[in-house]
Amino acid sequence: MIDTNKRTKEIRCAIYTRKSTTEGLEQEFNSLDAQRESCSSYIASQRHEGWVEIDKLYDDGGFTGGNMERPALKQLLEDIKAGMIDCIVVYKVDRLSRSLMDFSRIMDTFDKSGVSFVSVTQQFNTTSSMGRLTLNILLSFAQFEREIISERTRDKMSAARRKGKYIGGRPILGYDIDRVTKKLIVNELEAERVRQIFDLYLECEGLIGTLEAIEARGWRAKSWVTKTDKQLGGGQFYKTTLHALLTNPIYLGKVTYHDEMYEGEHQAIVDPAVFAAVKKKLSANRVNLGDRIHGKSPGVLAGLLRCTACNSMMTHSTSGGSGRGKRYRYYVCNKATKRGHKTCPKPSLPAEEVERFVVAQLQSLTIDETLLNETCHRVSRTINDKGETLQKELSLLNESLVNLERAIEAFAIPTGDVAREVKRLDSLASLTEQQTRDLRRRNELQDQLAKIQAGTPDRQTILKAIKNLEELWEHLTMGERSRLMSQLVASIDHDPTDSTLSITLSPLGLKSFATKNPNNEETKKS
Repeated sequence: MIDTNKRTKEIRCAIYTRKSTTEGLEQEFNSLDAQRESCSSYIASQRHEGWVEIDKLYDDGGFTGGNMERPALKQLLEDIKAGMIDCIVVYKVDRLSRSLMDFSRIMDTFDKSGVSFVSVTQQFNTTSSMGRLTLNILLSFAQFEREIISERTRDKMSAARRKGKYIGGRPILGYDIDRVTKKLIVNELEAERVRQIFDLYLECEGLIGTLEAIEARGWRAKSWVTKTDKQLGGGQFYKTTLHALLTNPIYLGKVTYHDEMYEGEHQAIVDPAVFAAVKKKLSANRVNLGDRIHGKSPGVLAGLLRCTACNSMMTHSTSGGSGRGKRYRYYVCNKATKRGHKTCPKPSLPAEEVERFVVAQLQSLTIDETLLNETCHRVSRTINDKGETLQKELSLLNESLVNLERAIEAFAIPTGDVAREVKRLDSLASLTEQQTRDLRRRNELQDQLAKIQAGTPDRQTILKAIKNLEELWEHLTMGERSRLMSQLVASIDHDPTDSTLSITLSPLGLKSFATKNPNNEETKKS
């Protein structure tokens, strides 16, 4: 006689769902809900076998099935080891994993814990050898499908890049993304800021100095609003983000893919000559840093002296001599160092002779009327260009402030809806913060323009700067000479074919140096 009162053993069932992308997850009924509903119906159909659905949800929305780095999956495996689950139910095998190796590891965990596995749309029994074979075949096809999708995606990205198309990613400063055409469009205010960052680097000649100048101006990285009205970005600049900005070929109107560069559909916002100058300075600074790490002196003309024949910077080097350990200093062409001295017509120059020659040429300004007149003209032209750049930024900033004021007025009206009210207050706070930064920057621009108009160095100022150099030079240390030279000189080009040196002065540096006291004891060698 059969005992009808005998209770069937309860089987605790957990439903696991997954979707590779976040697209559509904001909908009231999404893909994860559809998967869970099918699994719940299947569990309900097995109620006579003692199947019971547990309340805990294991949903991985926006996670690939190609690896196991999924929060809900990790929690599921922990709960299995804790003995809280008897059966795992999924809509389809590839929801759990698309990797044969990962799936084997997951099934091993199931077996050790005595947990069964069920796919609603693909019936099989994991306790039999035939069921395992069927499962492995299905999973092999799932992995094959994932690899095919990956290959198609890579091919599509490669083809798009070759056509110069923007294929997504985080927005960058200077551009906005047209959400209809998916193309980059120039943000004029940000583009002007990008150009000024490039100019600041050439002026400061280092990432740290540029970061300090950016921070003093209150500038921030790119900020943008997502499709869900979430505000992202707008943080501080760091060395890594600044270096990425200064080396990004997008600003030249180009796109890259696998180290190949293509003409982009978007408009360039940085002059190629400026981009090349920044790239050269970044490279020179890396060389100088390497010299310091290895205990070598960077030299007085570090980062200034360049071999025109090889289009390569010349770095400071020393060699041992006879006698009492005397060492000789040289400036050596980088290309000659890497590829052999035969590749350069004149691979090295005696450091002391070159440095004395440069100082003598600077001092000759006091007697060479033609050179002095040319320098005065260059100073005036550079100052005027800088003033025009600042004035352009000021005009764009004033226009942006007007738009910000309108946006703040629009967001100042309460919505009456709790969810929308939170977003409104967040947007209002972000706009107000941006307005404060822009107002501070406008005051700075107005002060700089006033200083430029009153501070352009005249003929007497330039003469005074050179006279200061003549009085100070013999009292300065090597490091002080190097800093002073980088302040007065923009670049020195050495033409090895005729052994000539071409010196380009730094007009802005002449003005600041001329105002210093040449008798200041802090600048003299102790």
